[in-house]
Formats: sequence, C-alpha cells, structure tokens
Amino acid sequence: MNIPASDPKSVTGKPLTIDENVDVLVVGAGPAGLEAAIGAAARGLGVLLVDENPVPFKTMGDEVPLHFGQGMAASARNRNAMMEAFVASEPRIAEAFEAGIDVRLGTACWGLYANGPALGWMPGLVAGLADEERSFLVQARHVILACGRRDMGLGFPGWEKPGVMGATAALALATRYGALGPRKLVVLGSDTEALSTALALREAGATIAAVVEQAPEIVGDAALLASLREGGTEILTRHVVREAAGRDGVEAALLAKLDEAGKPSAEERSLACDGIVLAVGTTAVIDLLDAAGCKVAFQPERGGYAPVLDANQRSNIANVHAVGDCAGIWAAKTRDRAIAEAEAACAVAALDAEAITATASQPPAPEYDISAYRLAWVRASVVEARAEFHVCQCEEVTAREILEVRPPRYLDWQDERRNDRSLSTLLGDGPPNPDQVKRLTRAGMGPCQGRRCREQVAALLALGAAQPLSAIPLAGYRAPTRPMPLSMTLSVPEAPEQAEHWDTWFGMHAQWQPFWEVPERYTVAGNDATGPVASE
Repeated sequence: MNIPASDPKSVTGKPLTIDENVDVLVVGAGPAGLEAAIGAAARGLGVLLVDENPVPFKTMGDEVPLHFGQGMAASARNRNAMMEAFVASEPRIAEAFEAGIDVRLGTACWGLYANGPALGWMPGLVAGLADEERSFLVQARHVILACGRRDMGLGFPGWEKPGVMGATAALALATRYGALGPRKLVVLGSDTEALSTALALREAGATIAAVVEQAPEIVGDAALLASLREGGTEILTRHVVREAAGRDGVEAALLAKLDEAGKPSAEERSLACDGIVLAVGTTAVIDLLDAAGCKVAFQPERGGYAPVLDANQRSNIANVHAVGDCAGIWAAKTRDRAIAEAEAACAVAALDAEAITATASQPPAPEYDISAYRLAWVRASVVEARAEFHVCQCEEVTAREILEVRPPRYLDWQDERRNDRSLSTLLGDGPPNPDQVKRLTRAGMGPCQGRRCREQVAALLALGAAQPLSAIPLAGYRAPTRPMPLSMTLSVPEAPEQAEHWDTWFGMHAQWQPFWEVPERYTVAGNDATGPVASE
C-alpha cells in the first residue's frame, strides 16, 4: 500500500498566524511581574507585559478572575476611572513605561503552548492573548508567569447572595480601586493571610465586625489578632456561618457555635453585616501553568497546588518561569513584596544562563496543617449545612449530588432512589478524581470555570474518601483559561490548508480510521460506521 508521508488532514505542518514576536512575555503586573519586566528590559531584551486587570464590570459579575461576589461599588462601572486607579496603585507601572516596556493592561493571557508530545509542530512558546476587542497569538523566547492568587470558595446557605466574596477580590476592590460596596464585614478564617486582609480592609475604611473561625484557636499571627481586637473586632472561635441572611444581598450572618464533634448547635445568633469575606485559604493561580503541561504538585508550604520549580523559578518546560504568588503563597511573602521581587530577579538572571546564578527565598514549614484546616471548614460549613445549597453555583450542583455523583439536572434523570454507593464503587480504585466528577455532574464547568467551587469539590471528595487533600488529584485546566466569546476566535486567522479539512474533524468514527482511508469528501452523514476500525 502506498502510504502518504504525512496526514494532509492533520493540523501538523499548518502554519500558525503569529501576530507578534518578543524576547520576553511577562504575564501579571504585580510586584513580581513588574520586577521581572523591568529587570529583563535592563538586560536589553524586548519585553511585553500584560495584565488582565482592570477587568470589565461584566467580567467581574461573572466572578472572573476572582470571586467578586457582586461586591463592586457603582464606581467600578467607570472603565477609565478603574484604569487610572489601577495604574496609580502601583508606581512601578509608570517605571515600566519609562523603561520602554510594552505594557498592555486589560489584556488577558488565555493560553500558553509549548512543544511537547502532542504539540511537536509548535514553532516555539506561543501565548494566546485577548483584550476587549480581539484575540491574537504572540511568540516569545521566554515566558515569565506572575499570575497571582485567588481564594478558596466556601459554601453555606445564602452564599450566592451579593456581598459574599473572596478575600483577594475584596482587598483589590477596597485598596486598589476604592470600589468595595459592602462596608461592614464578617471575615471567615483566621490564618495570617486572613488577619492581614482584615486589617487592610479596616485601614481602607471598612468595619470588621467579626473574625469567625471554626478551629478552637486562631491559627494566624498573634500581633495581627491583637490589633484587630483593639479595633473592636469580635473574635469568634468554634463558630461557623449557618446562613447569609438578606433579601437582595447580605444583611446579616447567622452564626452557630460548634460542639466538640464539630457539629453546629441549633442555637443561632444574627450578626448584622453587608458583606461576608471568604478567607479560609488562598491558592496560587496555576491555570496557564497546568494547561501548558508544567509539573505541579500539592505543596503545603506553598499554599496547596503550586508549580514544581528549580532554584531559579524555572518550570519543567524550557524557558517558562513562575514568580510571585503563582509560584506559591506563604505569610512572609504576603507581608514583604521583596520576596516576590527576589524570585523575579532570579528568573531574569536565568533567562540566558545555564548555570544557577542566584537562589530565591524558600518558604518555611507551614504554620498549620492546611489540609486538615480546609477540610474542617468544608465539613462544618458544607457537609453539616442545615439545608442544601449549590456548591457549584454556575451549574447548580449540591454537595450531595457531588458526593453521590448524580447526573446533571438537565438530563431530567427520573430515578429518585437515593444513591448510597461509595465513591470508590462509582469512580474506581484510588483517590477520587475531580475531573471524573466534573464530567459526570458538571460541577466546575460553568462560566467562572470552577473558581468558586474547585477547592470545595476536592475537599468534599477527600472527606468522602477519608483522604487528605494532597491525595486528591488536581482538576485539570484547559485553554482558554479565561471565558471568551466565540466571536473572539474569528480574529485569529487560520491557514487555508487548515480550513480546507475542517469537515473531517467531526464524526468520531472516522478519527480512528487510517487517514489514507478517509474519503476526500467526508461528511458525518456519509460516514460508514459499520466497518472495522483500524488504529493509525
């Protein structure tokens, strides 16, 4: 048989339309990203620095990239004012402009692609970028990711109400934009990150009515705790929020004390507030890293899942570095931006050097067992909730439906018998995989892309399987890591050779036939699905 040398219907060999080529692409204009961009420019390299912030008001409403919880003040609708506030909040942005760096704010990086087993045809490191008007591809010799952090979601009845928001979102709205709507807040969580956030919110003009902690003792810094007490904040240990009460938004937090077994008591107390801040755990934003194929692992000292890096912040993918909070989060780094900046300096020093020239600071041992701590929060707040609510708000999936791996409601499943099979029976041997649960229940597949429920789902699976969080695999990320309208794809042109064979990309049966047996003009309707299927 005369077999062609290559598959004319494959994407291999089809040229990509690259809009721009740069020496260094830096994603994220925080302390680490700015240090990396300015340092690379000082070495004579051409630098493109992008940051998706300030995101449009509508994007905030979709809970992207943070859990804003509809807590934005009306001033957040003013795009120009938000842009001015963003630039004014970080003086080094002006320094980056002066250094000749191509700075593009309001520009998201939605994908990062590198040569690998499934992408050997890539021309190099290619990033997909999108602003408010178009999507385009940029090729870079080096990529430094400084994507920051976000917060672990924590559900309870009423947590979908406006005013329940992540700590990072609340802090950004209050301190960077001056656009935080809620003024009297209850903060959930008491590690050093949570206490630092509470103090910063207070300094920005908000009233911190209470810090609520499910553990018997506050787990964070004693000096920060003392400062909050002196300011009149009530400290409630062994407590949990039973409900966010209110009609059109949060008007009060209903609190209950936990008994020795961790179960909430029937007696509840109402604490007036218009905002509930979720600060039970922060996590590195590793969307791009994981989707690109960088190695990640559960690292308690770095706040959970974080990239595996060498001493110069290099990932396992050549010329891809991670710095700042997306490389790991710990209390000292939060307090002192110099630590993140030192990571960036190490990455820049290694851009064109094989030998290690510097070493970034390493995190200390964690102050507490983050796995046990986060599982305890989910057990007390979600598992012991007094009523069912949607853990995944986008797809309306409850904790029970996740643990019982119930099919999504849109399938109109009529079997009302309780599913009492164990997770191991449903999902097989080994720790339950969140990706399996996502495909079977749709939890995490909504517009927010799991930003509110991802860690909760993992915690529920860990509790259901009696495993630590470290045993639960990371739910995979896929590009685009930011929600985009389909119309955006039109702005990335395809080579004529690629568009010519689009019709063969549909109809799974033919995908498993040798390409030399696929007819020249193929349609799903004319596909013969009765014959034998051969492997390529």
